[in-house]
Amino acid sequence: MGKKKKIDKNKDKTVKSINNGVRSSIRKLNPILKSIVGKKVDIAIRDLQFSEKRITKDIRKTISSAVANAENNFQYDIDNLVVKEAYCGKKIVMKRFRPRAKGRAAPILKPWSTVTIILSETKKLEKHGAKS
Repeated sequence: MGKKKKIDKNKDKTVKSINNGVRSSIRKLNPILKSIVGKKVDIAIRDLQFSEKRITKDIRKTISSAVANAENNFQYDIDNLVVKEAYCGKKIVMKRFRPRAKGRAAPILKPWSTVTIILSETKKLEKHGAKS
């Protein structure tokens, strides 16, 4: 008999999407992910669209998956979604060797990473006061 989890209805509305097979190192992924945190989803996708980095295509797919999860599973409004968190983790490293001069070998490391995108739904704030 397992414990029942309490569901908090006031909890922030978040949606998660994880991409486990990203063929890049976390050193190359981190600056890209930090640049999209806090932005609206459509602006983040647009910024990734015009980036010259190769790996932004995989990050875009992960964000699109999170948006689809939010729309289909939780019926959230897509226009209000914001990238709350975006981080990556280390996975396996494929090790290969390249022949070099004098019978030596040089290692080639091919790292894999995991990208996690967490979206949250923001509510529109009402403006008060005379200034707008």
